[in-house]
Amino acid sequence: MKASDLRPKTKDELKSEMGNLRKEAFNLRFQKAGGQLQKTARARHVRRDIARIKTVLGEKAAG
Repeated sequence: MKASDLRPKTKDELKSEMGNLRKEAFNLRFQKAGGQLQKTARARHVRRDIARIKTVLGEKAAG
């Protein structure tokens, strides 16, 4: 996911996307703790996508 893909979306769409990513991050943490995590890089991608969404939301709030 790129920031340029996120900018045209509305605040509500971004917040819902962030909620979904947070749930996924939560599940990935449990899988890691249980030793069942297959794709270890996915946790990193999810964290960065959440940060991108927060950045775009901040830009929309400021501008």
